[in-house]
Amino acid sequence: MNPQTIPVLSLQDFGQGTPAEQRAFVDDVGQALAAIGFFALTDHGIDADLVQSAYAAAAAVFTLPNAVKRQYEDRSLNGQRGFTAFGREHAKDSLHPDLKEFWHIGPEATPPRNLWPTEVPAFQTAMLALFAQLDRCARSLLEACALYLDLPREFLAQTTVNSPTLLRVLHYPPVPPDRPAAQMRAAAHEDINLITLLCEATAPGLELWQTDGTWLPIAAIPGQIIVDTGDMLQNLTNGLFKSTTHRVTNPSNDRDRRFSVPFFVHPRPEVDLSPLPSCVKRTGGEERYPRLTAEAYLRQRLAEIGLA
Repeated sequence: MNPQTIPVLSLQDFGQGTPAEQRAFVDDVGQALAAIGFFALTDHGIDADLVQSAYAAAAAVFTLPNAVKRQYEDRSLNGQRGFTAFGREHAKDSLHPDLKEFWHIGPEATPPRNLWPTEVPAFQTAMLALFAQLDRCARSLLEACALYLDLPREFLAQTTVNSPTLLRVLHYPPVPPDRPAAQMRAAAHEDINLITLLCEATAPGLELWQTDGTWLPIAAIPGQIIVDTGDMLQNLTNGLFKSTTHRVTNPSNDRDRRFSVPFFVHPRPEVDLSPLPSCVKRTGGEERYPRLTAEAYLRQRLAEIGLA
């Protein structure tokens, strides 16, 4: 990918820059999320060696026998913690399940409890450390979003304290040769949450839907994190910030595996996601999105994708 196909921003400008650089970062974040819903982030404080350790631990876990992995799948949790088996989740309105399996990790202090594979102790160590680093980064980005929206700096970040934010450890195994032609690793979809932080994946495949009707490949560039708007933030901003459709395509070599670790930043269940009056004013004066809580929104979306 040419790095200039989506905006590339440095978090250092926000955390350590001059007042002018901080303001420019806020404007660049807001304009990117309003225009295309995606940008790439550098100087974000996520340790590159930790990301690689997390992927090594993930590979060890997902190559365990299916019978072992299923010991950590609790269907009563609706896929919100622990293991979710291959083919269980599908994109909204998709006729086929996605060609993936995953493991969800939430804050240790927020119920329900995390399910850790005892067969690979390094998995828990790496994922909790990565969760903490991504959470710090996400709070800074939400502060920038709030400032762009002319809200108090902590307005958005405080909604994520003790929330069901999730680190999703994704494994796309070799593609089954007998799959339907239309079945993909991840069919076209939008994220549910406020914002998503995506560490560089181990292989290409991510594509972003553009307004001209074409798909833009987004490469996994070392040192960059991809950030995108989720449906909840789109709802809250009355569409000022765009939740853009994206997908993960099948590889040219069906035997190739792919790992990725998106960090889905959620608000607490009781948070009101009704369009903010100030955002309604900035988007034409009419509410275009429903009034509902984060809990109601999540429950609806989990049912739509087959997890509840």
